[in-house]
Amino acid sequence: MYPERLDHFMARAAAAYYARPDSPFGRAGDFTTAPEISQAFGEVIGLWCAVMWERMGRPDPVMLVECGPGRGTLMSDALRAVAEVAAPFRAAARVHLVETSPALRAVQARVVPGATWHGGVATVPRGPVLVIANEFLDALPVRQFVMRDTGWVERYVEGGAFVEVAVPSPLPPPARGGGRGRRELGELMLPDQAAEGAIKEVSEPALAWTASVAARIAAHSGAAIILDYGPTTASFGDTLQAVSRHATGLDPLAAPGTRDLTAHVDFAAIAHAARDAGAATHGPIPQGLFLLRLGLMTRAAMLAQARPRLAGEILSGAERLVAAEGMGRLFKALALCDHRLGPPPGFEEP
Repeated sequence: MYPERLDHFMARAAAAYYARPDSPFGRAGDFTTAPEISQAFGEVIGLWCAVMWERMGRPDPVMLVECGPGRGTLMSDALRAVAEVAAPFRAAARVHLVETSPALRAVQARVVPGATWHGGVATVPRGPVLVIANEFLDALPVRQFVMRDTGWVERYVEGGAFVEVAVPSPLPPPARGGGRGRRELGELMLPDQAAEGAIKEVSEPALAWTASVAARIAAHSGAAIILDYGPTTASFGDTLQAVSRHATGLDPLAAPGTRDLTAHVDFAAIAHAARDAGAATHGPIPQGLFLLRLGLMTRAAMLAQARPRLAGEILSGAERLVAAEGMGRLFKALALCDHRLGPPPGFEEP
């Protein structure tokens, strides 16, 4: 068996993992995402989209797209909220879900009736667009490069272990069709100076997705909100992790297809790719700050008052999303926008 590049290994493992009939989400699964923790999360994201739609001039139709929608919880909560307080936006919105797993599509169909499914953003109909990507980019495959005394080497997988393959110099030209972010990929991911043993990760699918979404926003107007975990500035380090039954620290190369594989999002590279493709960027800022500015805790308090028996659970769930020791600091929010729209809600300077 020949060594397999890490991102290829991750792609195969993810395809098998998400094709399973049992859902990986929630307390009974492998991990819990923000929409599963608090319904207020999806509600405030939906209202964020409604405000951006107003700024866009209320286009009808507008494509409301979620990438990696999980069990459809976020979109379901968002649509319910906007139907109550922003009915014209709900009427104009055409819901599109980017999902490759047949098993998850079946779950989403029950929760988000009337949606249209796609294998990627490229097949979403043209026109003004609002994109939601919550814990989507972290699940996309990454490549890992390690600085040795002889130069950069790349990690491959063979027999359940890493092997190192020398990186050609000069770097070969990147694949076509990825936009400026892809053409500059070599410079972005492999700086000339790095300490011995430094590890640099890059997700080519994440950069290509960003360039595609940003180019569309620039051409047709719109905005995207990205919520995920990772550093604010470019950094080095091995962030690849496997999660199973809410346990971390597992061997990411063992039992492929049975564990969730993720890596931190390189927000600096994502923002760079978005700007190069023609979109304005705002953030990244801590998720906790973003959600507090959108009024998540106020909404949670309203829900707690309406359901007193669940008040403790509702408030503790919302607090987990904004608290620094919870998801509030590690997770970040980044917005991509049409330059004409100005800073979106949650990103305005105080």
